[in-house]
Amino acid sequence: MLIAICGATATGKSGLALAVAQRLGSAIVSADSRQVYRKFDIGTAKPSVAEQQLVPHYLIDICDPTETLTVADYQQQAQALINQMHQQGDIPLLVGGTGLYIKAVTRGLKIPRVAPQMELRSQLYSLAQTQLYQMLQQVDLSAAAKIHPNDPVRTLRALEVFYVTGRPISEQQGENPPDYPILQIGLDCDRAHLTHRIEQRTEQMLAAGWEAEVKFLCEKYGKDLPLLDTLGYREMKQYLAGEISLKEAKELTVLHTRQFAKRQVTWFRAYSEIEWFDAESSDLLEKVWKRVQEFVKSKKSK
Repeated sequence: MLIAICGATATGKSGLALAVAQRLGSAIVSADSRQVYRKFDIGTAKPSVAEQQLVPHYLIDICDPTETLTVADYQQQAQALINQMHQQGDIPLLVGGTGLYIKAVTRGLKIPRVAPQMELRSQLYSLAQTQLYQMLQQVDLSAAAKIHPNDPVRTLRALEVFYVTGRPISEQQGENPPDYPILQIGLDCDRAHLTHRIEQRTEQMLAAGWEAEVKFLCEKYGKDLPLLDTLGYREMKQYLAGEISLKEAKELTVLHTRQFAKRQVTWFRAYSEIEWFDAESSDLLEKVWKRVQEFVKSKKSK
């Protein structure tokens, strides 16, 4: 069995998961694409040391910021951990807001294991997106039909996989769902409450030393580190460079986080298997815990 807790940023996934994991006597497998990186703590709302001591957390702090963890790498490690916990008789919790990580595990996505080819990419980058898309149409019409003509990232990846493997990416994709039952819980929140939560989190990040964290990361890894161009870090980096005020950095972080949350909601809403709960409900934990107990009981009785 597996219990997944997902939803938009700032909806309270981590706190709920911590409480459920304690009641289950289980562990948490993180599904957050930035929390895998060491030193990126405050700006990613990474569980604190105290929280990680209460419940074992996995797939947090497993990479240096200069490394790249692919979705295929994440999937392989997550599946291995889940299988290991099953062998111990535990029910792991898969928790996070990175939809592709959740989907990679719960639906068993088939992902071509092709590492980024920097030399090939540099050659392809020299071409216009219209040319790249035409090339993709010639070698993989099925993939091209699913990729927007103005999406350079997915176009480039599809071409990369084809040139490395000699096979279209569309032939190498698909799903191979796991054979264990999965309960997927989504946390929902109306726009006004979510904005308030995001504003609160941004203030908490500042109070926790977010500015000092970004300054340290800029000095240690250089301002051009790709991770420093992600949500929250980009805005604080602009402030530290004197391009914007601290007030503007906070306001931009809130704005961009709201926009990101909207995209997350759109992603998760596309999956009918997710059961939604109101993040603002006063008895959220009890409602979720009741559903978890029903799920566990029904699957154990079979």
